Amino acid sequence: MLTGRLGLDKARMPHADRHGLLWLDRGRLEVEDGCLRFVTAGGSLKAGDYQIPHQSISMILLGPGSSVTHDALRLLANHGVGLVAVGEGGVRLYTAPPLMPDTSALARLQMMKWAKPQSRMAVVRRMYAIRLGELLPARDLDVLRGIEGARVKETYKLMAQRFGINWRGRRYDRTSPESADIPNQAINHAATAVRSAATIAVAAIGAIPQLGFIHEDSGQAFALDIADLYRDEFTLSIAFGAAREATKSGESIDRIVRRHAVKAFAEKKLIPDMIDSIKKVLGAEEVG
Repeated sequence: MLTGRLGLDKARMPHADRHGLLWLDRGRLEVEDGCLRFVTAGGSLKAGDYQIPHQSISMILLGPGSSVTHDALRLLANHGVGLVAVGEGGVRLYTAPPLMPDTSALARLQMMKWAKPQSRMAVVRRMYAIRLGELLPARDLDVLRGIEGARVKETYKLMAQRFGINWRGRRYDRTSPESADIPNQAINHAATAVRSAATIAVAAIGAIPQLGFIHEDSGQAFALDIADLYRDEFTLSIAFGAAREATKSGESIDRIVRRHAVKAFAEKKLIPDMIDSIKKVLGAEEVG
């Protein structure tokens, strides 16, 4: 191998000193003279040929209209940079190779909190406090779920009134999702978008997606936990806003939801906020 080829002989910069996520779309990610480059006709970046500082970022989010070369994959892998294929604005997640952070500290903290009933319940109560706006005295998961369920029903009604939607209750048939009314379809699509953002956040921080505290069976249980923290502010507001638009335009509800989600995610910096939430609910200050 030639000295310096693809920059493989360079020292790896610790993730703590990197600058987070980089969004790229509508272009080609490649390597030229040992440097990572992105050539784009114009998308999130203006048309041009950009040199990417791969050693100073943790993950690249590669959006629609993009391609990546084998050399680029090798370069990213050797420097511990994650590459995630995402939908428009990050509202879908198609693949997420492991980020492999420098330290296992946060993953070990998550595992220890999950494994002990007392600490697990502490995380659960912290999550419900974020979701419900108060720290509830109950320490039984089923009781907390019941309290949340009652409040969610009321939230549906209030959100529907706010957006002028005729709400007849939450109904969803997994075997026939298209049979639901427009508001329920919109909630399903919005929940998928927010869950995708949460999956990106979990992957970016190196947490363990299978170890959820409230959700248990899913392989993305922890991502579902995090997504639920944003149900009111994002999932429901996106869904009911899109449902209101759909009644006027007749456009596909899925497309409208994606458009609303892209705008909300960008304006409110959802994924960075989710990363902060993960640290908060796990008590990451304990590991620095």
